[in-house]
Amino acid sequence: MIKSLLRLLTAISLPVVFCFYTAPVIAQDRDDNAGSGNLKYVDPRIGNVGALLQPTRPTVQLPNQVIRMYPQRSDYIDDQISSFPLTIVSHRLGEVFAMMPSVKQISTDTWKQKLTWDHELEVTRPWYYSTYLIDDETTVEFTAGKKAGIFRFEFSDNAPNKSILFSLYNNGAGSWKFSGGNEITATETYNDNIKVYMYGVFSATGKAGTVKENKLSDANEVEGKKVKAWITFPKSASNKIEFKYAISYISPEQARKNFNEEIKVKSFAEIKSNGEKAWSNIINKIKVEGGTEAQKRSFYTAYYRCNERMVDISEDNKYYSGYDNKIHESTRPFYVDDWIWDTYLALHPLRNIVNPALEEDMVNSYVTQYTQSGWMPTFPVLFGDNPCMNAFHSSIMILDDYRKGRRNFDVEKAYEGMVKNATQATMLPWRNGPKTILDDFYYKNGYFPALKPGEKETVAAVHPFEKRQAVAVTLGGSYDDWAVGQLAKDLGKMNDYQKFNARSNNYKNLWDEKVKMFMPKDADGKFINIDPKFDGGMGGREYYDENNGWTYLWQVQHNISGLIGLMGGKAAFQAKLDQLFREPLGRSKHEFWAKFPDATGLVGEYSMGNEPSFHIPYLYNYAGAPWKTQSHIRLLLDLWYKDNVFGIPGDEDGGGMTAFVVFSSMGFYPITPGLPIYTIGSPLFSKVTINLPDDKEFTLIANNCSVINKYIQSAKFNGKVLNTPTFTHAELMNGGKLELEMGPKPNKSWGVNN
Repeated sequence: MIKSLLRLLTAISLPVVFCFYTAPVIAQDRDDNAGSGNLKYVDPRIGNVGALLQPTRPTVQLPNQVIRMYPQRSDYIDDQISSFPLTIVSHRLGEVFAMMPSVKQISTDTWKQKLTWDHELEVTRPWYYSTYLIDDETTVEFTAGKKAGIFRFEFSDNAPNKSILFSLYNNGAGSWKFSGGNEITATETYNDNIKVYMYGVFSATGKAGTVKENKLSDANEVEGKKVKAWITFPKSASNKIEFKYAISYISPEQARKNFNEEIKVKSFAEIKSNGEKAWSNIINKIKVEGGTEAQKRSFYTAYYRCNERMVDISEDNKYYSGYDNKIHESTRPFYVDDWIWDTYLALHPLRNIVNPALEEDMVNSYVTQYTQSGWMPTFPVLFGDNPCMNAFHSSIMILDDYRKGRRNFDVEKAYEGMVKNATQATMLPWRNGPKTILDDFYYKNGYFPALKPGEKETVAAVHPFEKRQAVAVTLGGSYDDWAVGQLAKDLGKMNDYQKFNARSNNYKNLWDEKVKMFMPKDADGKFINIDPKFDGGMGGREYYDENNGWTYLWQVQHNISGLIGLMGGKAAFQAKLDQLFREPLGRSKHEFWAKFPDATGLVGEYSMGNEPSFHIPYLYNYAGAPWKTQSHIRLLLDLWYKDNVFGIPGDEDGGGMTAFVVFSSMGFYPITPGLPIYTIGSPLFSKVTINLPDDKEFTLIANNCSVINKYIQSAKFNGKVLNTPTFTHAELMNGGKLELEMGPKPNKSWGVNN
């Protein structure tokens, strides 16, 4: 089955990619919805077919706002749409209020129909969507506000019926109620206990009906599980039907208020224009010159994805919190929907540059969530903390924010939450709650104990699929503890600093000098003899996580010099990096991917498609070979980030991966969040200008930069010679100017003194 699928993908990928490169400006670029300036380079379809895992979603929304919409289909290849959500509540965690147009006679089977669409007639912009449904001969358009949106349906002249169907996505109780012939109110229960409210108005009057227990009714009102509703417009009504709506997480009255305040008297064109302006303001904060058209498309589309999440769920200075299931009043926005294991690496650091006030509100939301729930969250979503992946990397984000000048949050309360997570919360992957005996073992012995191959699990709290991930947990915990210790030091809490700084060296406890890798140990302190390339079950989760030992070999961002020391010095460190990119899998790709499907975008054992790999190419800057960083970054961007539907090598996760693209394309990267320092790569563009607060600009100029001229010959920062491949956050934010001279061959002596 897998072989057949891979053969099919191989057969279809070459002509598709060829079409994108010979004619990158396809149907949607020839309309008047392309946007002006750099907006024309944003194409939400990039990456809409996943390599092995999740595709990107072509989300239509305002930056960091609640209303998010994309048609429900498996990916871009799927030519049938099942529904249009009124909003996506959380990234990959569900939608509410399904809607679809129909020209068929209403029956209980009408909701089962799929809507066939034409790829070349679809237009997808961050602020606008349009598609043509071939079988029904109906055009669907959408544009988004903050808590409100507008759909516009244009039926054909010969449509036998003109109906809009509604249903629920979730299994909890819901309701539909029509009034006045053109008003609708609804509720849907999300995640078992969260009520979502909707109020909407149609531009025409129609006849409504409802469905309960799979039976049609003329009743205008219905409630219960799996209830549905519809409205049919008479033939005399206009073929163009508009549906304006708003949602609320607070109350039905607030949904109506959101509607009245945001969208009631505004036209489709006005909301669409406002959306375009909002995205223009965001996208044009970074301006690039030079590079290819394809590079600009990949860059600006990546930057668009960096502004999807987190989302502000505040409504009139109130918000519902899933952290205590209460409604709160606050003059500050409240943000949810973040996957910190993915986003602490580059997305939060990027926001700290382009919109530090927004980042400040987001970290404040984390602290508020801790206050309300008793735990500092790691994957904060609408219903509370979703305990995905491993480690408490919110601690690293908080330290990074604090050291980059973010002060408009309660840092003492934040520190309290970081310490509580580090001393009382379980480190088990995909689990929330108090510590277990495994955590106590970690505190005492400095590593998370692993089981031998085939050994039965003895701790009931361990997730049956995610396992212990003993090496990954130990390495992640070391970085987290470093962050706690560093903030303790900054706050003058020296006893805590000594404690957590010592724990930050726990990674050394799993260094196997014979294997020269981080290897698992059992509870007796003995190394477990495994193949770090392939052992550990699905995704290596018994010992690592989603990746093998070759990826986790480099997970010591907080102490790169310490890692270099373990490997025997810079020369050995550089040689091991070289080996990473050249090391064979030792088996076929289909066998490897059957066990490590997340390790996509392979170059040797390096996995471009998974977050723990992002910083690795930049480690050459610390090994005396910055030119190898320059070479590898250019190769990786060119190989894996194309401007087509296959253009993302792994799970993008709402800005987690594309923030790497933005930084790396600009020519620098935050290799160690928590240290306000950037390390230099190889920019794709001859000039990058970042608009900063207080009317300042950071400028990077890469003279003679091209596809061929990727190597740095020399550098200056603010006119002074720069011989190290780093600069500080303060230098950037003060409006610094980095000037690089680029050439076709490496200058192997530049930047070696790092």
